[in-house]
Amino acid sequence: QVQLVESGGGLVQPGGSLRLSCAASGRFFRLNTMGWYRQAPGKQREFVTLITLSGTTSFADSVKGRFTVSRDNAKNTMYLQMNNLQPEDTAVYYCNAVVTRINGLQLTDDDAWGQGTQVTVSS
Repeated sequence: QVQLVESGGGLVQPGGSLRLSCAASGRFFRLNTMGWYRQAPGKQREFVTLITLSGTTSFADSVKGRFTVSRDNAKNTMYLQMNNLQPEDTAVYYCNAVVTRINGLQLTDDDAWGQGTQVTVSS
């Protein structure tokens, strides 16, 4: 089983910054594409950003130019640097990963999610 644990959330004023981390642990063969999603109160969960194993990234239009994503494959950890945060960025941020596991003689891919970390942007 794979566990994804997010950290780094909190309360920040508009214009401020936060850095989220997502650490993976457990038994797996490889972490493939990893991403961040967020869910604001009363809204559906939405895509924020992703990063592939090779480092290719993609961002939602709403965060382009403000957020950056990176990963340390040796530490099985992904990071989300969020700058110039605005009240509309307030949400629970979830880490996601496509995880390859060894299943007998086969490799299988599973979708894993963390429990989420709250980010609140308010003055």
